[in-house]
Amino acid sequence: MRELAERMSCEPSNTTFVVDKLEKQSLVERHPHPTDRRAKHLVLTAEGAALRTRFLALLAVDSRLSGLTSQEHRALHGLLEQAVTAP
Repeated sequence: MRELAERMSCEPSNTTFVVDKLEKQSLVERHPHPTDRRAKHLVLTAEGAALRTRFLALLAVDSRLSGLTSQEHRALHGLLEQAVTAP
């Protein structure tokens, strides 16, 4: 949850609130971390994965990014990730 909060650039309590709502909608599940009893892994349910696929498809419709190749998408994702995580 802490890692997700950092990636979302928000407070952990806000992340918990969002994950609680997603869990109530059966879109994610909390699974125990294999080595850290205090941590949880968030896992998309089948319903959550289907919704993610639909959202990604909607984002690609008439997008200026839809013409990018897979390699260009990965490069762009890497650059955006660097921009978000930069100090």
